[in-house]
Amino acid sequence: MRILKYLFLLLLLSFVALSIFVATQKGDFIVERSQIINSPKSTIYSFVNDYRNWEDFSSWIIEDPEMQITYPKKTIGPGATFSWQGKDGTGDMLTVFVKENDSISQKMNYNGTSSSIFWSFKDTIGGTKVTWKTTGKMSFTMKVYTTFKGGINKIIGKTYEKSLANLDKTLDFEINTFAVKVNGLAKKLGTFYLRQTITSEISKVIKNAQIVFPKIIAFCDKNSIELNGKPFIIYHTYDSVNGLTKLSFCVPIKNQILTSSGSDILTGKLEAFDAVKTTLTGHYSHKKEALDKTLKYINDNKIEISPVFSHIENFTISRTEIKNPSKWVTEIYYPLKPKVTPVTTFTPAIIKKQEAVKTPTPVLNKEEEQSEF
Repeated sequence: MRILKYLFLLLLLSFVALSIFVATQKGDFIVERSQIINSPKSTIYSFVNDYRNWEDFSSWIIEDPEMQITYPKKTIGPGATFSWQGKDGTGDMLTVFVKENDSISQKMNYNGTSSSIFWSFKDTIGGTKVTWKTTGKMSFTMKVYTTFKGGINKIIGKTYEKSLANLDKTLDFEINTFAVKVNGLAKKLGTFYLRQTITSEISKVIKNAQIVFPKIIAFCDKNSIELNGKPFIIYHTYDSVNGLTKLSFCVPIKNQILTSSGSDILTGKLEAFDAVKTTLTGHYSHKKEALDKTLKYINDNKIEISPVFSHIENFTISRTEIKNPSKWVTEIYYPLKPKVTPVTTFTPAIIKKQEAVKTPTPVLNKEEEQSEF
């Protein structure tokens, strides 16, 4: 019994000593890792800025297949969030601030430990230098956990290194795997639609689409308006030299409706038209190549294009259906100039008026005249 008491006291003293040691450890921490990724800065920024893509590169998610992830409606930009519950604990993340194509600031809570996260994206030789930095203060539980795992810098640092490597690998495949096919002459069906028309920089069209399309669709849901297909964009003008475009973000609807006066959501009708069609399978960043191939086809075949508008982009399969950019499908339609059908006029034949035929009056001799009476 006495030996057991000594062992118990020894264990108790060891536990107290360990607790004091852990409690007196510095709680503040800074962890930072960087890697050069072989993708454009804007592409990496857009990918990281959407929490729905984190399943493809975050090592703590990839290594826990049973993890339950919850996404709200907003997963992109300031105010975006997501949360998770896995084998090692629970956490949530909030995007606080973004500077387009440059940096992202976030807040994370993980097992009671709060931290500030900062991403930066810088052009460099060989690609983009991506830096992932975390600062925070550990809870007592986190101090205990990290003490037996080699320290927080090692734990988070290893997670960041794996995640950045996954990000490079994922983007290299998902962004650079694409195909462009000029389908040739096709018929674009008509439809009624709701639209919002703006002037935008060409480089910001997709960003604006992520804001406007959900707004129009929410308007349809609120007013019980039945949709009639996938969203599309009408490019009224497309100035590639100055990088500007006037365009309408359109959501097709079953029936024509009237919107209230002063609304920024208006109605329209797209008439069916003949077009040159091109299909882009892959990330939107390859759209320029799709447009260039289409215009080359038009010029090579001496096809006349209608000046009514530049072209239409139809988002057949987008990020709302599948998060893998390599599987997105965008259909592009350039309107053909309507053929002029010559009108044949009918000229009635001239009918000549026939003169009446005069019957000659017979001349009677005297004997015949007498016989008449």
